[in-house]
Amino acid sequence: MNGWMMLAMMGAPAGGEGAQPQSGAFMFIWLGLMIALFYFMLIRPQKRREKERQALLSAVKTGDRVLFAGGFLGVVANVKDKTLVVKIADGVKVEIVRGAVSQVLDKGETPDGAEQK
Repeated sequence: MNGWMMLAMMGAPAGGEGAQPQSGAFMFIWLGLMIALFYFMLIRPQKRREKERQALLSAVKTGDRVLFAGGFLGVVANVKDKTLVVKIADGVKVEIVRGAVSQVLDKGETPDGAEQK
């Protein structure tokens, strides 16, 4: 048997000479640091993006050109509480929920990710 297998079978010695026992507070400090890191790296940016999205959806007004999550482009014809009436072609109007809007476009602006020819 090689040395690594023998060490794995024997296990680590409990404590050892001169080793300081770790306090329970050390574990809670690390746990607190991990939770803080998780909050600042994941939760906080997600909340900020959601606030920006809610502001975008509440600012949609008649005449805005919008892109939907399904890929349709249209011009807002009427704004209601929870829905929008959108003109997607000549003589074609559809009613959609506000949450389906993924982007509000300016005049002549192309949607993000669209290939230009």
